[in-house]
Amino acid sequence: MRSLFSLRSLLFALVVTLGILGCSAPSFAQVGVAVSVGFGPPELPVYEQPLCPGEGYIWTPGYWAWDGDDYYWVPGTWILAPEVGFLWTPPWWGWGGSAFIFHEGFWGPTIGFYGGINYGFGYFGHGYEGGRWDNGHFFYNRTVNNINITEIHNVYNTRVENVTVNRVSYNGGQGGINARASAAEEAAARDRHVGPVAAQNQHIEAARSNQQFRASVNHGKPPIAATAKPGEFGGGGVRPATSEGHYNPPAKGANGAAHPPAHASEIQPHEKAPAPNTGNPKLDTQYQQQQDKLYSKQQQEHQKLQQQQEKDHQKAAKQQANDAQKQQMEQRHQQQTQQMEQRHTQEQQHLNERQAPPASHPTGGKPK
Repeated sequence: MRSLFSLRSLLFALVVTLGILGCSAPSFAQVGVAVSVGFGPPELPVYEQPLCPGEGYIWTPGYWAWDGDDYYWVPGTWILAPEVGFLWTPPWWGWGGSAFIFHEGFWGPTIGFYGGINYGFGYFGHGYEGGRWDNGHFFYNRTVNNINITEIHNVYNTRVENVTVNRVSYNGGQGGINARASAAEEAAARDRHVGPVAAQNQHIEAARSNQQFRASVNHGKPPIAATAKPGEFGGGGVRPATSEGHYNPPAKGANGAAHPPAHASEIQPHEKAPAPNTGNPKLDTQYQQQQDKLYSKQQQEHQKLQQQQEKDHQKAAKQQANDAQKQQMEQRHQQQTQQMEQRHTQEQQHLNERQAPPASHPTGGKPK
């Protein structure tokens, strides 16, 4: 039997590689901290890029992080590269088979995999189109960056074609980006690289301590989506989100920590119950057939509900459903999923009770 709590609770793990987690998402060799969450982050907000503050600064796009209880927005900002020739590979969320796994960003000589997510401003899913290093200087592509050419002269103009425009913030799972790492991107993760610099870590902590950046408060529309310099959340260099926010986090369980499932895709199917061992081979065979029948039935129901919910999402996208319609759909999906989960658990419990051997009388005789 699966544990209802295990999928909804937070699983914090220090890992050497994501392979330790049995992740079915694209392989990624980066060493770092992995955080797994039972439900995905909100959509990426739309915002304008602040003006680049000076030569050598590289744009690091905003993203949703997790603070142990809620997603919060880390505003995009300009960061001085820690080393000449280094580029920034953004962090990303990816479905790992039973939860969403966070992959930390890093600096290195080449861009690694970041989930195929379109963060904008040169980060369109693979690689980086926002600039390049040349003879120790960083040259900016003005078509995707906000550059003051009177102060920064290392610029060029190259249009980027065939960019898929969406706001999906995670890879894999229901509704996620379907992209896998290339051999070059995997090699970049194994190459010499460093994690976020001190200014970035301070920027992240400042965002985490700001209640207005929490998804449950801003509903996916952070008041400050980007800033010219890390940690500066005031003044003329800040940019708000311009897209509508419609994110509503799943309701918490009775213990205040566990989040109930919102979709069938967020639940791992029940495992097969262990083979009965009553000492009666004929009865064991009969009980095993009952267990197999229940397992098959629940698997089919789980798959059917997951497919139906995916069709609902596709239909809503095709018909351009408004926020109220999307919210009603998500509430219906959450109710369907929780009802299925409760029913499956009760069915398994009832079968286990029917197959349990009769209790002996305390005195060793037959019960009356």
